[in-house]
Amino acid sequence: MEQSKDDVTRRGSFIKIGIGSLAVAGCGAAVFGYQFLSPNVLYEPSPIANVGKPDRFPPDSVTVDLVAGIYIMHAAEGFYALTATCTHLGCLTAWKPDLNIIACPCHGSKFNRRGVKIDGPAPRPLAWLKVWVNDEGDLLVDRSTPVPQDHFVRV
Repeated sequence: MEQSKDDVTRRGSFIKIGIGSLAVAGCGAAVFGYQFLSPNVLYEPSPIANVGKPDRFPPDSVTVDLVAGIYIMHAAEGFYALTATCTHLGCLTAWKPDLNIIACPCHGSKFNRRGVKIDGPAPRPLAWLKVWVNDEGDLLVDRSTPVPQDHFVRV
């Protein structure tokens, strides 16, 4: 029996399948190698939030900035900021003006205006954050820098 050039042999089929498999594996390795060598940078927003002019906050007020996740407090002693993230499991807390408390809707932790825990499973008080006034007269809050409690900024 004679074979023509158009006939495919078993050996030829396996060779083509093997070469095709190696080509697919090589392309996959090239893609993963490129991903490995390219920079993996996470671009996050600045931890410093500009909350505006101090006169925008009335005396003895609590202002929530949901974008920054902070509370700006204007007490008789001055300005201070608290994180709005509960210390229990990281839920976003809410200011309850009728009860004069900060409450976590997830598991029921409650904090007073100074961030001190008064009820619930939270292990720590809310963190006080660094607050200062820039050259233009705006209040700035650094969400990444905790400060000791009773650290007020007088304006």
